[in-house]
Formats: sequence, C-alpha cells, structure tokens
Amino acid sequence: MEAPKLVYLVTGGCGFLGRHLVRMLLQHEPRLAELRVFDLHLEPWLEELQTGPVQVTAIQGDVTQPHEVAAAVSGAHVVIHMAGLVDVFGRASPEAIHHINVQGTHNIIEACVQAGTRFLVYTSSMEVVGPNIKGHAFYRGNEDTPYEAVHKHPYPRSKALAEKLVLEANGREVRGGLPLVTCALRPTGIYGEGHQVMRDFYRQGLRLGGRLFRAIPSSVEHGRVYVGNVAWMHVLVAQELERSSARLGGQVYFCYDQSPYKSYEDFNMEILGPCGLRLVGTRPLLPYWLLLLLAGLNALLQWLLRPLLLYAPLLNPYTLAMANTTFTVSTDKAHRHFGYEPLFSWEESRARTIRWVQSTEGSVGKAQAAGS
Repeated sequence: MEAPKLVYLVTGGCGFLGRHLVRMLLQHEPRLAELRVFDLHLEPWLEELQTGPVQVTAIQGDVTQPHEVAAAVSGAHVVIHMAGLVDVFGRASPEAIHHINVQGTHNIIEACVQAGTRFLVYTSSMEVVGPNIKGHAFYRGNEDTPYEAVHKHPYPRSKALAEKLVLEANGREVRGGLPLVTCALRPTGIYGEGHQVMRDFYRQGLRLGGRLFRAIPSSVEHGRVYVGNVAWMHVLVAQELERSSARLGGQVYFCYDQSPYKSYEDFNMEILGPCGLRLVGTRPLLPYWLLLLLAGLNALLQWLLRPLLLYAPLLNPYTLAMANTTFTVSTDKAHRHFGYEPLFSWEESRARTIRWVQSTEGSVGKAQAAGS
C-alpha cells in the first residue's frame, strides 16, 4: 500500500534552525507531498527548492496574526512550530517577546484545533529550565531532574510559558473529534552553519588581531548540539507522533549529540581555533565581581537609554549568569521514545562548522587550511 502523502508546515522556516529542518525534511520524509515554509521574512534560497518533486510553498506571514496563521495551518497534517523571537541582549521589548513567543504559540494551537491538524511539534529551549540566575549548576541532568527554574528575563520566561501552552494542549479535541498530539524539544546551545553568534565572535577575534580573551572559567561546562542533529530529531519525532501518540504526547525532550561539554569559550575555540583565532589566558581576564558590576551598569544604561536609542551589549546580568553556570544534559529519552541517534558525528559536525566559518570573507583560517 502506498504511504499517505502529508502536508507539513514549518513556522520560522527561514531561521538558523528552520532552514536546516526544511532541507532535512525534503531529504528524509518520504511521505511529504507539500512543505509549507512560513516566515515573516522569506529568503531567496527557497526558490531553489521549488523545482523538486515535493511542492514547497513559501508563505510570508506573522505568527501574531491569527488569520495568517489559520490560513497557513489549514490542510496541514503536521505543524513544526519554530518561529519565535530569540533575544537575550535586550534588543526587543519584553512586550514584543511575549507577543511573538507566547501569543504566537497560542495562535498556532488554536489554528490546529480549528483546522483539525492533529500533530504539533514545538521547538522549545533549554532556557525553559535554566541555567537559573542563582547560578545553580545543572550537571548531567535529564528531563526529570529537579531544578529550580527562576525566570526573570523576558526570553526564557516567554519560552517557558509557550512550552506550557503546547504541553497542556495535548489531548485537546480538534475539528473532526480526534485528539491533538503535542510534544516539545529543548535544544541546548545550538551551533553550526549559519550560527550568527559564532560568526560575531569570529569577527571580533579578527578585529583583535586573531585573539579572544578568556572571560569564563574553563571549569564551567555547557551542553552544545549541532544544528543538523537538532533538525534530525525534529524529523524523527514528527514521523513518530502518529504511531506512538500515547508515549510521545505531552512529552519534552532535550536535544543532544556527541558534542563535548566545555565552557562556551573553550567550545567555540574547537571551531575558531582552526580558523586562525587563539584564546588568551588560562583564567578570566577580569574578576567575576567586576563583570557583575559591568553587567549591572549595562542593564542600567540600557534602561536609561531605551527611550532614545537601542543599547544592547553582549554582557548583561542574564548572559553573565548563563555563561558562568554549568548546564549539561545526560539523557537517552529521545532514543528510547522514538529511536533518535545523531545523524552527524562530533567530528563531522565540527568539520562542517569550521568550513562554514572559513568561507566567511576575510577568514585568517583559509591559508592554514590550504597549507595543512
């Protein structure tokens, strides 16, 4: 019997993770008849995908507009909701973050209910859990590890509220009388081709003569995961939702792979070192108390200047707490529940990311790569 042909909708499909997921679905979802890519800003590379055997439909839209969401969801079998505003630096107002991340997710859920769409995968974040601003370590934790989640920053608070909406919607009756099946995936720090923060650190190092200065103790560990493996996990869980709805419905899963646990800086140097940068110092250049003072001053300046101009420094109390708090996961829940195994090894993930950084104009690593 021929497999049923399905319509997938990916919101935020032109974002960093979204573009990887779109290509992954086209390669690894044989039941796909139509792939709808919904984003506020559509990009030219989508046109390249519209000549293949799967119908790729680009939809420019805003998740905060219920009628636009409803039109995009209508007729879809599976919705993967990635659209959101990621902002830990204060570039957007708390109201905008809440409106996009929470109200936008509410609109997606209601559209699924009204359209009879039964399967919804939500891209959440580790920041739903932590690290918290108290600096409590989350060391090799799993989805059931007790941890005091303290959310004062607008972004993690919005992701926690949105995830709660999605999980509580599991089992709601959709049009046609069947239950809605939902789950949420929580990536740790994602890296890979297209990672803007990695590119920013690289360019900063170029400006400083090929050097970056240590600001975080090397003893602090963070979980990182390659973007291709995060996309792959989304494909697998979406494929399994119908067959294993009783097991997967209402569940959360950390996204993980074989990437090593290191501080943000030491991990970044696994990528940026072969590109010609070096990390200076075995200890942080500035003491923690001084960084805390500078972070507080930045927050005060941001608040004072907001009516006049946008001041969004990388260092603020939230990003300082994030960078200086260990948060690593050790779990096989995704493997047990839907057979997840990383598609890309650490070696391949690293090599792919290095090649992408080296393709950046002005890369000091190109000459090294050519001579190696």
